[in-house]
Amino acid sequence: MTLIYKILPAAHWSAALGTGRFDGAGIDLVDGYIHFSTAAQVEATARLHFAGQDGLVLVALDAERVSAILKWEPSRGGELFPHVYGSIDPSLAHWVKPLPWVGAGHEFPQGWRA
Repeated sequence: MTLIYKILPAAHWSAALGTGRFDGAGIDLVDGYIHFSTAAQVEATARLHFAGQDGLVLVALDAERVSAILKWEPSRGGELFPHVYGSIDPSLAHWVKPLPWVGAGHEFPQGWRA
């Protein structure tokens, strides 16, 4: 299983659970696809795009479950990032965990890479 990761406000994920549909948040809606990161990329994504923000969650999704709408495209530094072109049923999440801001950075959940 290849997990891909999404960082977003917990309230956005809660809303998606309520509607049964996640269309993206913020920049996703502007860009026309949902930004995800790999395990190797997500900590830099948190640092670069979510510094100082609390009330976030880290969503892990099995890339195979969205393979029909997933594209790997160059982004930061030419590195390939997973982008999902379409809506996601939030019940497809492998897990969702809090991503708190603790002073100088986000505290990733213990064992999140496992």
